[in-house]
Amino acid sequence: MTYHDYLELDKVLDSQHPKSFEPGNQPAHDEMLFIIVHQAYELWFKQIQFELDFIQRVFGKSQINDNDEDLNLVRHRLHRIIRILELLNQQVTLLDTMTPLDFLEFRNLLTPASGFQSLQFRLVEARLGLRMEERHGKDYYRRTNEGGLTTAEYDTLTRTEGHKSLLDQVNDWLERMPFFQPLYWSAYPGSFWEDYRERYRESLTEREKGKLDDFDTVFFGAPAGRFSPAALRAALFIMLYRDFPVFQTSFQILDSLIEIDHWMAGWRHKHLTMVRRMIGMRVGTGNTTGAGYLEGAMSSHFVFRDLAALSTFLIERRNLPALPMELIRHLGFNK
Repeated sequence: MTYHDYLELDKVLDSQHPKSFEPGNQPAHDEMLFIIVHQAYELWFKQIQFELDFIQRVFGKSQINDNDEDLNLVRHRLHRIIRILELLNQQVTLLDTMTPLDFLEFRNLLTPASGFQSLQFRLVEARLGLRMEERHGKDYYRRTNEGGLTTAEYDTLTRTEGHKSLLDQVNDWLERMPFFQPLYWSAYPGSFWEDYRERYRESLTEREKGKLDDFDTVFFGAPAGRFSPAALRAALFIMLYRDFPVFQTSFQILDSLIEIDHWMAGWRHKHLTMVRRMIGMRVGTGNTTGAGYLEGAMSSHFVFRDLAALSTFLIERRNLPALPMELIRHLGFNK
């Protein structure tokens, strides 16, 4: 076997066919860059889905041992997704070496093809937990005519949305957290959450007093977001007491999910900035509103916003309620 054969470079390197170089067209030098950058995007989207395959298999289990290697591998592979998204953000700067006039030399040859039609990116969003009804301009996604997804692609996206997303699985995992069982709290004077609520109230400034109502709604009211109150209580508890050994991996997983959202939003922002520079306020090649669509998606396509919002309800470490010794023994490595 050779390097060339192993990587199947005959296929890879023979997959760039600029339309502007076809007979009868004026060759546009920057179209090659445009093709290669987008092909690289699709390869990285494939790798993200490959990492999600493993992550979702682990979270799909009915029981997950916090001290098992699986959870640590989930943390590691979420971190890899973050690094890929960081790279995708940097990759936009390569397209920025192309000027608007350079792009106009071949843009009309792309119609009605559009980055909007990237099925892999839509699948990444759906597998993370973005639902159709939450998508900005959701009617765009239902199109199977010119500029939209094909019927087969739309069916694939719909089937994927019918399965449990990573968000759903993480919610189930958090709800199963065992550390609120009464056997750990028999020596605790009163109720932990009543105690914490009072300490949170004392931490609020006069202008923040309304946040106490938010606390009651988020953690003890009817579910308002994608995560249940029980799951959010568990997530907050992990964030508050993350320095205990058992919670370190769990906290890093939650933090990684929030960071993935941030990098996805950053990529959308860079894409929006690039599109505005390239075509101003013209419509997209796939008949979307162009920059207008991207701006709406950037502001609304957050998957793990409920987890990110938990920082609203943190208090200083020094004011945290002291946990009972029976629980502390189970939160350390020495039981």
